[in-house]
Amino acid sequence: MNKLQKALKINSLFSSVSGILLVLLNQQIAKLFRTSNNTVFWIVGIILIFFALTIWYEIRKQRNLAVSWIIIQDYIWVLGSLILIIFNPFNISMIGNLIIGIVALVVLFMGINQMIALKTTITSKDV
Repeated sequence: MNKLQKALKINSLFSSVSGILLVLLNQQIAKLFRTSNNTVFWIVGIILIFFALTIWYEIRKQRNLAVSWIIIQDYIWVLGSLILIIFNPFNISMIGNLIIGIVALVVLFMGINQMIALKTTITSKDV
């Protein structure tokens, strides 16, 4: 297993676990975020599970464009998280913002790690 496959596997596992937790514990998570609307949590959970499946597919294929799109989606997640934290349009609790921030940092790290691994993979293919 090369570095890109390892980086993608970490992202897939993190996304899977996060998605499953959001689906199974949506009501408890909504309480942590100080909101009565738990729908958003299970919807995001389902999307994360689907995202994890697409990443899992790319672990074998390693298509440059598809992996780049995964990385872009990670960065969009981080940007969206920053917007939620800075503007707090849904009046999310402090603990909710802390959770969003921690997850965003993990996703940022994964995106950077995948980007470096993809560059290394592309460079080694050119040799």
